Amino acid sequence: MTVDSAVQTLINGLAEQGQKPFGEISVAEGRAVVASFTGLQKPAQEVARVVDETIDGPGGEQRLRIFIPENQGTTPLPVVVYYYGGGFVAGSLDVAEESNRALANDTGAIVVAASYRLAPEHKFPAATDDTFAALRWAAEHISEYGGDPARIAVMGDSAGGNLAAVAAQRARDEGGPELAAQVLIYPAIDATADTESKREFAEGYVISTADMDYFWSQYLNSPEEAADPRATPSRGNLAGLPPALVLSVEYEVLRDEAEDYADQLSAAGVAVEKVRLPGLIHGVYNMSGAIPRWTEIHDTTVDFLRDKLQVN
Repeated sequence: MTVDSAVQTLINGLAEQGQKPFGEISVAEGRAVVASFTGLQKPAQEVARVVDETIDGPGGEQRLRIFIPENQGTTPLPVVVYYYGGGFVAGSLDVAEESNRALANDTGAIVVAASYRLAPEHKFPAATDDTFAALRWAAEHISEYGGDPARIAVMGDSAGGNLAAVAAQRARDEGGPELAAQVLIYPAIDATADTESKREFAEGYVISTADMDYFWSQYLNSPEEAADPRATPSRGNLAGLPPALVLSVEYEVLRDEAEDYADQLSAAGVAVEKVRLPGLIHGVYNMSGAIPRWTEIHDTTVDFLRDKLQVN
């Protein structure tokens, strides 16, 4: 399929603005670029309640944002612990808020969005330690908000997809919680991946191969850390993990490594739904106002989670 027309309009606009590679701008400027995604979003839905919570994380105070859905069914409600993307360097609870509100309402689940320490100030394993701590906190405390600790899924997009995949492995290996599902939206899986999509879409599709190399260089202390399954989930033991939705988009550098991970999960006996959406690019999940077909990501995710979380 050719590039979606709304996506092409976005790409053309960014080119006219002279968007520079992330490696050629400061960290603060890169974070501002990602923060500007809020300008590409629809107005956020109303939810029944939003709670900003602060927990004692591995690196000190850590912020969570809890979204309790409208039109709640019978409590306790299932739970989705969500990790935002941004190349381990950028991203925020604010950028993810619009999609998290829609996710809560349409799944009927409480969404716990977790912040985490960002690179390069806080390198590996800070992000995975924080996001796993948030999952543990949710399992221990979400009943206070009407949530069901026996029905928890993890979810993330891009770098957040990496963190969700790692959290699923750590939950299995480090004493729980037991997870009902994992949702990985165009996840960054492997810093060392040598794939056709990295070559074919190296430039011109919002996130470039050079951008991904930059993000990984900021996150890892050394290239050798890529061998650690907490950085590269495909290096870990994949048996016994929860059912997975691995969603990729056609025109982007991470496509092949995401799909390869789905195949590895399936080979290890994990129930996997592998979905590629044609014509779309990285980042669409947080561009609901600019890219109408963001609903395809949202709806696929909602259907999967409602099934795995046993939402009536």
